[in-house]
Amino acid sequence: METEPYELITMGRLGVDLYPLQSGVGLDRVETYRRFLGGSPANVAVAAARLGRRTALVSRTGADPFGTALHHDLKRFGVDDRWVTEVAAYPTPVTFCELFPPDDFPLHFYRRPKAPDLEIHPHELDLGAIRAARVFWATGTGLCAEPSRAATLEALRARSGREVTVLDLDWRPVFWTDPAEARPYYAEALRHATVAVGNLDECEVATGEREPYAAARALLATGAVRLAVVKQGPEGVLALAADGTSAEVPPLPVEVVNGLGAGDAFGGALVHGLLAGWDLERTLRHANAAGAIVAGRLACSSAMPYAEEIAEALAAGTGTIPERG
Repeated sequence: METEPYELITMGRLGVDLYPLQSGVGLDRVETYRRFLGGSPANVAVAAARLGRRTALVSRTGADPFGTALHHDLKRFGVDDRWVTEVAAYPTPVTFCELFPPDDFPLHFYRRPKAPDLEIHPHELDLGAIRAARVFWATGTGLCAEPSRAATLEALRARSGREVTVLDLDWRPVFWTDPAEARPYYAEALRHATVAVGNLDECEVATGEREPYAAARALLATGAVRLAVVKQGPEGVLALAADGTSAEVPPLPVEVVNGLGAGDAFGGALVHGLLAGWDLERTLRHANAAGAIVAGRLACSSAMPYAEEIAEALAAGTGTIPERG
């Protein structure tokens, strides 16, 4: 029986990513793809596991071969899959992307009639493990439909008084009918999170603010949030803490191949830095480097960097480094 708390438990989206092996062309012209584990919370768990952290994922798949493959992938990457269960009624979701570097990577989600990861029920949660984890990571996508919405909020409420409870704003407009519909649910979730992470679009949906410092202050004003992390793309990342501490770090240059996994690599390294007790600037520099490394590679999950690769990138001043075999 496991007695040691997890260092990180993430919860939410999980599926198969099919990435084209041709860059600069639309899906109507792509002929070959590679399959990868996908879903932001799953990728964050993989990213933290690559950095030596004990991680687990709460999610669901279809009862199909793609679901079986995802279980194999999670175990291969060192992520505990005990809370990844099957939903017979719905297929494992598939996501296609198009590659138009450096900054255009359209996503095409196949999550119909409903994604299994939105069928997480509150009564299925191991609230004791979630409460005991050193870090819990939930996403805004988990708020877009029931019963996942109720389960996400229940898990966040269970974390009351815990130091590091992260809400990744993770705004995916295709999952919502109206941004205004999402804001009350984001507000409720933020009342229980101590760390909020999002890009400018996501901050605007959650708070109504888009200017980075205004967005960070708005996130801190929501209640429990003690650290607001605002990702600004080519302008770098800003972090503002409730005690007045702040850091703003520029991006690490990289020859972009696929920018889709960069935010998840950033998230895993952010968790690693918070667990290590690093100061804000060091944490952000490592997280930025992790994101840059993955942006320079095709995959997301399997491209997540090891600590030595992050150190190499920081020393070299670029995220374009050889991938470990």
